[in-house]
Amino acid sequence: MGQKDIIENNSEDFLYKITDNILSDVCYIIDSSQKLAFNAINIALIQRNWYLGKRIAEEELKGKDRAEYGAEIIKTLSKSLTNIYGKGFTPRQLYNYESFYKTFPQILHSLSAKSYPLLSWTHYRILLQVKDSTARDWYAKEALSETWNVRTLQRNIDSQYYYRLLKSQVKEPVKQEMKELTSIYHQDKLEFIKNPVVVEFLGLTSDPSINETTLESCIISNLQKFLMELGKGYAFVARQQHIHTEKEDYYIDLVFYNYILKCFVLIDLKTKKITHQDVGQMDMYIRMYDEMKRNKDDNPTLGIVLCSETDEDIARYSILKGNEQLFASKYKLYLPTEEELKAEIESQKAIFYLQNKT
Repeated sequence: MGQKDIIENNSEDFLYKITDNILSDVCYIIDSSQKLAFNAINIALIQRNWYLGKRIAEEELKGKDRAEYGAEIIKTLSKSLTNIYGKGFTPRQLYNYESFYKTFPQILHSLSAKSYPLLSWTHYRILLQVKDSTARDWYAKEALSETWNVRTLQRNIDSQYYYRLLKSQVKEPVKQEMKELTSIYHQDKLEFIKNPVVVEFLGLTSDPSINETTLESCIISNLQKFLMELGKGYAFVARQQHIHTEKEDYYIDLVFYNYILKCFVLIDLKTKKITHQDVGQMDMYIRMYDEMKRNKDDNPTLGIVLCSETDEDIARYSILKGNEQLFASKYKLYLPTEEELKAEIESQKAIFYLQNKT
């Protein structure tokens, strides 16, 4: 049979391929099946979100003051749907569904049981950020023809790739630079399995360690035990908690509630030197927590950014401007010191490296 492939053309056997390499053939079957499963899920997800947007838009037309009426509809729906189904139905997400319906009114005509969707739902969600319809259509066509994943699409929109190409006399260097900068995004062929949107849609519980390296997982697990054993009012809330913004999905490593301080405590571990961007990201987490989770009687949320860099393990406390005095006078009484956190990280790293020494 040599190197020539024999591929069954029967529609029922399109996943089946025979070559002289059984491992290659089996991998082909597995990879193709996973893609088929994801595409089936994605079609259903796109259809659901489009119809949700359509129904919300139609309901808004019943109100005299459509803006106010629509806002109230979404607020009420969000609360009810979250109680029934859990994640995936925040007001922001419901607004996205409505915007999706209005921006892509003909999208369902491209979907059928026998065809794949043009792009994933996450692609469409990102495309909603582009208000220029000409640019949006161009990004959509390029994402399809060049098989951009969602991170490549987001990066190109953020960097004004479309407009830079328009202004360039010689376009090839611009295209080549983009491919080089986004090549790292295409290394994980099973990226879709980690997609929190898919996990939420299927009603599954995500694996907290899926976004962690082995060392990170070890440190985070022991930090969780360390804080719980401090005996200073810590109650565990979540690990790798998913936070979604308009452009990105983030994961907070550890979330606690301190019932003595009456506040949430967020902890994020960094494997490299802490940057201003890391502290800014933590401030964003704090704002979102204060907006979404904090009750009227709760004190402001506190964030701790940790660094596990080999030569320098440090901690930085973060609390929004205006609350520094509260932190200085009260919070420090019930928080581990920077020295304690540093010692704990160093201890866990030493244990990890000893256990994995070859």
